[in-house]
Amino acid sequence: MYSKRIHAAWFVIQFFLITAVCLAGVFWLVAQGSTILPSACNEYARKAELCATWCLGKEAGASNPVRRGIATYLHAAGIQAGYSFFAPNVPSQHRLTLELLYEDGRVEYESPHVRGKTAALRLESLLDRLADERYEPVREVLVKMLAFSVWRKYPDVKKLRATLDSVHAPGITEFEQGKTETFQPMFSFDFSLRDEQKQ
Repeated sequence: MYSKRIHAAWFVIQFFLITAVCLAGVFWLVAQGSTILPSACNEYARKAELCATWCLGKEAGASNPVRRGIATYLHAAGIQAGYSFFAPNVPSQHRLTLELLYEDGRVEYESPHVRGKTAALRLESLLDRLADERYEPVREVLVKMLAFSVWRKYPDVKKLRATLDSVHAPGITEFEQGKTETFQPMFSFDFSLRDEQKQ
C-alpha cells in the first residue's frame, strides 16, 4: 500500500513537470507571435509562460537548490525540452564557412565535413547553438575544433578564417521573383594554423 502511494506521488510529480515544460514552450511560441493566434493573445501568453516557468523554479536564483534540483531531474528524465523542441517553427539556419589562406595568396572556401545524416543533423544543431549568446564563452573553442578538422586535409594552409553566417531564406513572393537566400555574418575567428602546430 505504501509503495503504491509513492508510485502515485511520483507519477503526479512527473506528469506535473512534463505539463509545465510543455506549457512553457507553447506559451513562449504564442508570446513570440509564432502562431496563427491574434497578437492580442501575446501578452496573456507571456504571463502564462512566467507562471509555467515559475512552477519549474526558473524564476529563482541560479544557485537556488530547488531550481537546480528540478533542472537536474528534468535533464536526467529527458523532459526539459517539451513540445517546442518538435514545434513546426524551424529555427533560423546557420552556415559555417572556412576561408583557407595559403602562403602563395590563394584562397579557398570549405565547410566542415561530416559522415552521414546523423552527423549532419548534429552539426546543424551545433551551429544553431553557437549563434546563441549563452554559448559565447565556448564558441571560439568549438569553432577552432571544427576548423582543425578541415585543416588536417589541407596542411599547407597558412591561416584560416571561420565565419558563422545567419541564413535568411526568401519568402514565397521573393522566391517567385527569383531571389535566393541571403547570408548575414554573425561573427568570425582568425586562426594561424602554423602557430597552432608549433605549440
